[in-house]
Amino acid sequence: MLHIGCHLSATKGYLAMGKDALKINADTFQFFTRNPRGGKAKEIKESDVAAFLELAQAHQFTYILAHAPYTMNACSADESVRQFSCEMMADDLRRMEYLPGNFYNFHPGSHVGQGIDVGIAQITQQLNTVMKPEQHTTILLETMAGKGSEIGSRFEELRRVIDGVHLPEKVGVCLDTCHIYDAGYDIVTDLDAVLDEFDDVLGLDKLKAVHLNDSMNLMGSHKDRHAPIGKGTLGLSAICALINHPRLKNLFFILETPHDTLEGYGQEIVMLRECYKEG
Repeated sequence: MLHIGCHLSATKGYLAMGKDALKINADTFQFFTRNPRGGKAKEIKESDVAAFLELAQAHQFTYILAHAPYTMNACSADESVRQFSCEMMADDLRRMEYLPGNFYNFHPGSHVGQGIDVGIAQITQQLNTVMKPEQHTTILLETMAGKGSEIGSRFEELRRVIDGVHLPEKVGVCLDTCHIYDAGYDIVTDLDAVLDEFDDVLGLDKLKAVHLNDSMNLMGSHKDRHAPIGKGTLGLSAICALINHPRLKNLFFILETPHDTLEGYGQEIVMLRECYKEG
């Protein structure tokens, strides 16, 4: 079956997010661990977590995805920003233990002039600082569009990060369709070749989740501007081919398309379920 959901607001708690997901026929969702611009995380209520886990089991939810705040930059040139990022990630991973067996996604960061080599070393250092053998959360590096000095727009850069961590089995990749298209990977006319390259460089076993977004810009633009499904340069047919690809069908897909209401995501989920072929 198609495992699909969208980004939801965590301000009301886990149970409320689970109920919102059910309203739009979703069996997964993504949420920010705290304000996307940073700051202190909301207190976790164990009763809310327990009620959500019961709801998720009853309705056969698949994995859920936590997203780190945008202010996290593990490879900032500012040491205080790197320290803040490290503390945020450590706290987020501690909180994720309330939801064991799920995923935590983050943007690798921007080296802001330090160079890719320095940036990758700093990202790896943060991961090695915060990861613990006993953690039950898999950390996902997100594929990026390559705007500015972003790290992660090439598969090889993500490979170097994974190669540098002490617990590589606890690190995977979240593929963002808008980002990799904007980065120059042709998932519209040559999806098989892109997946072959991903497999050669990273291994498809490292691909754990997909951010399913259309793009407002042309391939290779390095812009990172999401569009609603079927209303961008990827187009509905390419996105339907992606969710039906035999090497991707068992993943879970998260919509990050620009909508002001839950209903907008619901309409996209209906559309995508209609084009999904079971089996």
